[in-house]
Amino acid sequence: MNTKSWMSGPRLLFGLAAIIVLIVAGVSGYLVTRSDDEEPADYVGAVINEPVPMPDAVLTDDDGKPFDLRKETDGFVTLLYVGYTHCPDICPTHLYEMSEAIKRLPEKTAEQVKVVFVTADPERDTPEVMKAYVDTFDPNFIGLTGTREETDAFQETLGIPVATRTDLGGGNYAVNHAAYVIAFTKDQVAYTVYPSGMGMKEWLNDLPLLVSKGYVP
Repeated sequence: MNTKSWMSGPRLLFGLAAIIVLIVAGVSGYLVTRSDDEEPADYVGAVINEPVPMPDAVLTDDDGKPFDLRKETDGFVTLLYVGYTHCPDICPTHLYEMSEAIKRLPEKTAEQVKVVFVTADPERDTPEVMKAYVDTFDPNFIGLTGTREETDAFQETLGIPVATRTDLGGGNYAVNHAAYVIAFTKDQVAYTVYPSGMGMKEWLNDLPLLVSKGYVP
């Protein structure tokens, strides 16, 4: 989850492309497509002890416009992840596997899913940087940023550890952040999370369930 601040601009996109190639090689052995008549198994995401409501927050989207999270995600299954664009490992892995799983879902299921990526590094992750980053995975993914106060408060509202920095010297720093995706049902409550180690197989199983019936224990 850590990286250096010099990884930016074209260098960032080149590095990101290389990471995606490695991810593709690592997961290609289990790429499958979910058919319309295929019945998923029970939920495989990790169940949250206390369900989490969608934060009532307005951040800045990757077009530089205000984004009312509750309003814009109402009626959708929303996969929400807090990370940062300079992340060398878990962030691109999560985003890639979500994008590939959504491609393999039936269209009527996929169109009811939104992916929201909120930065934990707003000083570097401007709307322009966020847009270039999320578009690498899927142009429908939504990148959100804001002030440091706004993004820290957003993480607190979610009940996840607020990201911290580790000074690497020379103006470089690493960002330490929560490493799991939070899945919100259409009624905007999260019951399951997907930590590092869960990926495409879990999404292909759980997304049809979340879309069709929400979360039913």
